[in-house]
Amino acid sequence: MGTHDNKVAIVTGGAQGIGRGIVDVLSSEGAKVCIADISEEHGQEAANSINSNGGSAIFVAGNFEKSDVPEKVVNECVSAFGGVDILVNNVGIQPLTSYKNVEDTSEELWDSIINVNLKSYFLMSKYSIPHMKNNNGGSIVNIASVQGLQSMKLVPPYAASKGGVLSLTRQMSLDYASENIRVTAICPGTFNTPMVTNSIGPETDFDQAIKGFGEAHPIGRIGEPEEIGHAVSFLSSKKAGFITGEYLVVDGGMMAQGAWDTGDQG
Repeated sequence: MGTHDNKVAIVTGGAQGIGRGIVDVLSSEGAKVCIADISEEHGQEAANSINSNGGSAIFVAGNFEKSDVPEKVVNECVSAFGGVDILVNNVGIQPLTSYKNVEDTSEELWDSIINVNLKSYFLMSKYSIPHMKNNNGGSIVNIASVQGLQSMKLVPPYAASKGGVLSLTRQMSLDYASENIRVTAICPGTFNTPMVTNSIGPETDFDQAIKGFGEAHPIGRIGEPEEIGHAVSFLSSKKAGFITGEYLVVDGGMMAQGAWDTGDQG
């Protein structure tokens, strides 16, 4: 018996990186998974891989900058699998062009990051919660960041979005505790994802850059996506039944050492 047998999970941004790690872990533990992502190529590949290995998954394409996408994702998931038990709000962007101070950040760039990293979490929750109520409960896990706890220079919209995710997590947990819907968050450090590897410029030695990212964490390395997947699996399981309104930091000890003095981020 798997931890999540007969459960239905939605993972936004589930085609690559941390999202793919979450998808793979939940599927391996018996969940039926709806993968929602802007990348049709990677999203469909992820669903095909799960289905060919005896699991059950669908892919729903969508750009989470657009406010009509969350309702579409939830509706397609319910149509395919009959409900929603677990929602993992994971989708997130931090474009290379976004490393600017407030004065130099355009309103369009601000809105783009906030819409994906925060507003979509609100809308995905809004449309998933009624189905969780029908199932007498559920779990929402929001992927925030260590930058929701402690920031770095030149990331105003990203830092604001992740801080907002933590506040939204705490607030929703109070509104829905009586409905047996638990709301938690995870704050990752630096992980082996396209967002991180793509931030390494062509003029930089790739291996040295990855080594440098790892050295910012007391554990001495960056994280792997499946490690967030296992944290999500725990928080959305019965073993975490008394945990709500809380965040779990998965950062190799980065936050334990106090203020960082490097340019690394999660």
